[in-house]
Amino acid sequence: MGKKSPPPYPPHPVLLVDDEIHTLASFDIALRSHGINNTIRCQDSRNVAAILENQPVEIILLDLMMPHVSGNDILKDVSRHFPETPVIIVTGVNEVETAVHCIQQGAFDYVLKPVEIERLLPSIRRALEIRQLRRENSRLASSFFEKDPARPEIFSRIITGNETMKALFRYCEAIAEGRQPVLIAGETGVGKESIARAIHDLSGRQGEYVTVNVAGLDDQIFADTLFGHTKGAFTGADRSRSGLVEKAAGGSLFLDEIGDLSEASQVKLLRFLEEHEYYPLGSDQVNRSDARVIVATHHDLEQQHKKGLFRTDLFYRLRTHRIQVPPLRERKDDLPALLDFFLTQAAEEFKKQKPSYPDALISLLSGYNFPGNVRELRALAFDAVSHHRGNTLSMAFFEKELGTTSPLETSPAILAKVLPQKSWAAGFDRLPTLQDADRELIAEALRRSGNNQRTAAGLLGITPQALNQRLKRRSQ
Repeated sequence: MGKKSPPPYPPHPVLLVDDEIHTLASFDIALRSHGINNTIRCQDSRNVAAILENQPVEIILLDLMMPHVSGNDILKDVSRHFPETPVIIVTGVNEVETAVHCIQQGAFDYVLKPVEIERLLPSIRRALEIRQLRRENSRLASSFFEKDPARPEIFSRIITGNETMKALFRYCEAIAEGRQPVLIAGETGVGKESIARAIHDLSGRQGEYVTVNVAGLDDQIFADTLFGHTKGAFTGADRSRSGLVEKAAGGSLFLDEIGDLSEASQVKLLRFLEEHEYYPLGSDQVNRSDARVIVATHHDLEQQHKKGLFRTDLFYRLRTHRIQVPPLRERKDDLPALLDFFLTQAAEEFKKQKPSYPDALISLLSGYNFPGNVRELRALAFDAVSHHRGNTLSMAFFEKELGTTSPLETSPAILAKVLPQKSWAAGFDRLPTLQDADRELIAEALRRSGNNQRTAAGLLGITPQALNQRLKRRSQ
């Protein structure tokens, strides 16, 4: 089966109004060559009113000096009846007074003929972005008083009844059809990739949903992964290969752990976000892709960019839409549903009857901080079922795993009352070496996660790549 064609960009046509047919043709060709292939040509200005009445348009490129109905009259009519539609004046009239008058009448921009496409395209793209943001703001306003998402089935993989999460889902619905990048922030294990997948499913985009974890990728591997390469681009490149940006055309590209991206790679990503253009390694031929970029990070990007660790221009480009996924400790009302769901999954995997659990277990779990969030709870439930014998889960197992004193109860203030040194390490008669502590922590994380390195890395607060490197060094 062939790949489905992407939806038209923009969703509504760009209306080109000029009495010169060759000007219309040159505009149309230039726009299509830059991915804007949804246009209407109008050579007779008397037809503009009927076009606007019969169908929505995204923006209007409008000449001023035309027979029958002038561009000034059309601009006034659009500003009065279709104020949400940006109008870019494209004219040979090089008069400051005329330009000022058009802007005062509501024109978005004023571009002089002969037109350089490099001057016109940024204006068109800004107008399209503003139109899309207005559309999303309208959807947000209409959903403000709603309690539940309009399409709850899209979020079925996220087990929750929490009101904060429901509000987050409604926000996802409002922004899903846009083209602007989305930044999903949150601690390790909160479900950022599930949110990204939901946004793609809501978007209506017919292309693929493509994911890549960019942590640990050097600049060349990042560029090769995203943009591909030509034959002979580097040693070992014996054939050309397309990148994930091309694979995600018409769909969504999810970049996980964006906070770990090198500065050189940040520059390449910024160019793609700004222009939707890229160069495969070894090629001077520019390619285009309309893939919508969704990124995720457990870092605080705002702090990183203030410290100079993340480019400021990329940070503000990414945070057009920002989603902060709350940690599990802030939505503990979801614990019963999540535990029940994971116990069901674990029972099916281990081919056991689903066990029940004492009521006191929820109270015990509620007193725990869950630094690994939902992922940690899942690992705990699977571990419990794998050890389980009988009909009811043992409280002793969970007490042993979580410790008799939960992280919430061992705040620095409480520890200070017990340990003058204010350190959990004060309980050791003999301190372990850093190497021994590292080895034991990794072994415990792997045990809790069922030897799932990605989950174990989350419990330890490091990336999977960093954990893998530590394990390799130990085996050498």
